[in-house]
Amino acid sequence: MSFGTRSRAVLAFLGTIGLVLAAAASPASAAGRTPTVPTDLFNGHQSCSTDADRPTYLWAGTGLGVEGIPGTTDTADNSLVTVQYRVWPVVDPSGITTATRPNALPGIEAPATLPAAALTDGRTYAWQAQTVADGTASNWSAPCYVTIDNTRPVTTPAISSANYQQGVFNPGGAQAQFTLSAEDDDDVTGFEYAWLLPLPIVGIAHIGDHGIPQFVDPYSQPRNFMRADAPGGSATVSLVPPNGSGPKTLWVRSLDRAFNASEITSYMFYVSPTGPSVTPAVPSPEFGEPTEFTLQPAPGLQATNPVVSYSIQTIGGQAYGNTIEVAAETDGTAKVTVVLDGIYGEALEVSSKSADGWVSDAGRWSSTYDTTPTVVSDVYPENGPGGGVGVPGSFTFTSKVKDVVSYTYSLNGDPEVTIAAGDDHSASIGWTPASDGSYDLQVYGTTSSGMQLASYDYYFTVN
Repeated sequence: MSFGTRSRAVLAFLGTIGLVLAAAASPASAAGRTPTVPTDLFNGHQSCSTDADRPTYLWAGTGLGVEGIPGTTDTADNSLVTVQYRVWPVVDPSGITTATRPNALPGIEAPATLPAAALTDGRTYAWQAQTVADGTASNWSAPCYVTIDNTRPVTTPAISSANYQQGVFNPGGAQAQFTLSAEDDDDVTGFEYAWLLPLPIVGIAHIGDHGIPQFVDPYSQPRNFMRADAPGGSATVSLVPPNGSGPKTLWVRSLDRAFNASEITSYMFYVSPTGPSVTPAVPSPEFGEPTEFTLQPAPGLQATNPVVSYSIQTIGGQAYGNTIEVAAETDGTAKVTVVLDGIYGEALEVSSKSADGWVSDAGRWSSTYDTTPTVVSDVYPENGPGGGVGVPGSFTFTSKVKDVVSYTYSLNGDPEVTIAAGDDHSASIGWTPASDGSYDLQVYGTTSSGMQLASYDYYFTVN
């Protein structure tokens, strides 16, 4: 894979570009507006270098994009102008190639492409621009210097880590320290890395006012890029591994001065579990009761990378998916109170967070609850025959949990009926069947807070 400059993402200023080779016009003066020297010169969407000893290194496999803002002395006249560009090898000033951008708007970047055939890999060039208006031309701009680099680095980085050994399990909790080495290949000047593929695009340029490129230096983004300490040298990076335990892979490639990229290499290691313990204050918390939990870092984690907070996610309760953030004490522990109101059960998933951004994998606690009512009948037993047509019977509902104030029932899908519960949280109904056969009595309780509990299906048969 090679992303280099040939695959840079650019939000380019769009205009009609006509390219013709032409001889450079000579500066002249004429009546009316006078063309002025182009400003804001860019090559490959990077600012031009006017220092012959510090050229900009650029990929130009399909030609070199150059641009500048033309102008005239009459700023109120927006008539179209022409911008001419010329380029030559620094070692051979007579070897000039010229490209022209006609129909350019004064005050707006006027891009053109210097042909790839005129640009030799590894050679340094100078280029200039001038504005032509009404048959006269401005002076040429000061030269911009570029070195053409169409060759990607051949050396992939060597990767080592002081605290996460390759291919084995390592204690979690600390940022991973990596040393990336160019192995003395002085074509390499930096590195790109990420925990996931594909790696980010290198050298994005956004287009601002007047079409002026705003190049984003990759090395201003240390999350994915780091400059080597010298050509062919190395770089040390500190990275927070992705959340959780298990295998982690860092993907890395070398970059040269033109941001051409080497092949990608990788470094895989394993992180031991780092989930915190989650302990309720009582062994078997009751349904619907506020319960205090103690959260404690994984063994050894507090000494390695002190925990500053916890994230608690509730699963199965009335506040399903809610996340609670709790600050840790200086010893890394914390307490949190949760109302356990999952009608079938509830779980807590807890991860710890350290000051440097490390997030552990999740510790878990869970419990199941049976909140269905108990149903009994004196005449029509569950899952069996009883009574008969016209034989009255009764059904009594009792609750396994506290605070039930009513029961709602439906027989064979008939409309639901709600009856109040007594002081003992039970209720009874009388019923006389009009026909024999199988019946399904579905019942659920409701608490004083309006919470609907789990329903129960009571099956029986009328003789």
